[in-house]
Amino acid sequence: MSARPVLRRCVACRCLRDRDQLWRVIRLAVGGVALDRGFGRSAYLCPDAACLEDARKRRRLQRALRCNMDDVVYQALESRLQHPRQSCGRVAEAR
Repeated sequence: MSARPVLRRCVACRCLRDRDQLWRVIRLAVGGVALDRGFGRSAYLCPDAACLEDARKRRRLQRALRCNMDDVVYQALESRLQHPRQSCGRVAEAR
C-alpha cells in the first residue's frame, strides 16, 4: 500500500503540488513569520521567480496569512532562489 502525497496549493499560481515541492511560510502564534518550520497559519508558494513576484505584487501571502509581510521575508525567499539549499528559520516579526 503506497502512501498518498499530501497536496497543497500555491497562493500565487494556484497549482496543486506535493507539499515537499513548495515553500511554506508560517505566521507564528507568538508573532512573526517563519519559513518551513513552526506552528501557526501557513501559506505555500512554488519555488519559482514568477510565483514569488506575483505573490509580492498581488499581496497573496499577506491575504493568506492575514498579516503584514516585511520585505525581509521576500528577500529571504529570493535568496533561496539563488541558493536553493539554504534554509531559513524565523525571518521577521508580524506587525
